[in-house]
Amino acid sequence: MKEIANLARIVTLRRLKSEPLLNLDARQPGKEAQLAILLAADVNATVRQVTKQLYGKSSGANQTALLRLRGRMQDKLLNHLFFLDHTDARLFVARRYELECLDLLHKVTILYLESEYTLSERLLRRCLRLAEKGEFTMYAEQACQRLSTLYAEQRQQNKYTLINKQLLKTRQLLAYEQEAEQLATQVRLTITRGVATRRALLPKMPQYVEKAEQLHQKAGTFATFSALYRLQMAQAELTGRYDDVIRYTTAATRLLQQGKLNERRFDQRFNQFMSVYAHLRSNKYAAGLKLAEAYAADFHPTSSNWFYFYEHYILLALHAGDYEQALRLLHVAHKNPSFPKQRPAAQERWELLQAYIEFVQPAEALPSRRRNQLALFASLTVPEYTRDKRGHNVAILVLQLLHYLRQRELEPVLTRMERLRKYQQRHLRDASTLRSRLLLRLLSLLPEVNFDAALLAKRGQNLLTQLSQAPMTSEADAEIEIIPYEQLWTLTLGILKNGAPQ
Repeated sequence: MKEIANLARIVTLRRLKSEPLLNLDARQPGKEAQLAILLAADVNATVRQVTKQLYGKSSGANQTALLRLRGRMQDKLLNHLFFLDHTDARLFVARRYELECLDLLHKVTILYLESEYTLSERLLRRCLRLAEKGEFTMYAEQACQRLSTLYAEQRQQNKYTLINKQLLKTRQLLAYEQEAEQLATQVRLTITRGVATRRALLPKMPQYVEKAEQLHQKAGTFATFSALYRLQMAQAELTGRYDDVIRYTTAATRLLQQGKLNERRFDQRFNQFMSVYAHLRSNKYAAGLKLAEAYAADFHPTSSNWFYFYEHYILLALHAGDYEQALRLLHVAHKNPSFPKQRPAAQERWELLQAYIEFVQPAEALPSRRRNQLALFASLTVPEYTRDKRGHNVAILVLQLLHYLRQRELEPVLTRMERLRKYQQRHLRDASTLRSRLLLRLLSLLPEVNFDAALLAKRGQNLLTQLSQAPMTSEADAEIEIIPYEQLWTLTLGILKNGAPQ
């Protein structure tokens, strides 16, 4: 009872004079709560609109009052972060367990400063148990360090000696984990850089993987396993061995089911995403679609991973030739309230994806507004984000060419063909770009046969055979085929049957 009495004393003496939280459930919420509810309902609301709703009119004095109100509201919203619900299974599984450790460490800090040592020790012991159960070595090390300090101050020699031995052991594990994590992080950052940098990384990958294996053998913790797992996945992706990625994800799921991986740490959603991605890149579309449909509900709509997952879900549908499903999935993505919050580069990828999906739909399936948007997209130059000589350049230029081919506008068609020719000469030289080169050679036949569909099909047969026999490259720096090139060629012939450009 004495500990509770001390805690009550600390809280009553140190409590804030003003209410630190918003009462969002009040029948008549105050101005701060009203502002929070209003902004949550409309993230795009302007200062003028908000001021008018809260104060009746948007005068200068009222806008100044709103700024002060916003500051108070923000402080209270930040306080609410300590009381969020993290139990949703669609969120990162480690989140709730990590925050439990952090919550206990925060409380102990305050109790220790208030000289409440008995309760501090109890909470630190609880934190240590949770950290060890969740293999959060960093928090276990902090708990051990604080217990060591606590026992030293209280001159409890036996407890100090025991916890100090555990502290030294924990620090050694943490050192192994940090070295492994640094390896994995450096590789992840390098992969996001240019093509030449990634290719220079490839010969070093066996060395990095071997080092990670050694560290995992020494530590045997989840963190060293995770670093090794990510390095193995990165190596497989860099070499285009996506069957290996499927094997790694399947093996990890089996380890989790067998209880050999920490269920409080292993992010099954990442595993699911990589499995779907690998099925796409290894041309296993039907199996990939089944997995994507099964996994979709496991991703929280507010997570950025949700959008990455749906990008590949849509690509699987497109590659499987199910354009109606691709359109339905696109509508699902657009309905997500977080869609406009994505980074500009991500939004541009979605814009290109949408353009392709809508282009292959029957004309009557699209409203005139969207058809106008498609025309606007076709008139644009290659966006900034594609100027790293990889990724979506061919997809953009080919879509623009096909749009003007469908509109029967000869001059824009010839302009796009010239751009494709120059792009091929400058950037499509490697073995990984064979399919892109073959498609562009097929398209280059258009003016040679005077845009005659029957003659084009005959002249392009040999190149089409080569394209069909060329494997869809799985190298990480290859041009992305939003729709397989064979399908694009069939689409081209179908467009020309309706008439040649004038």
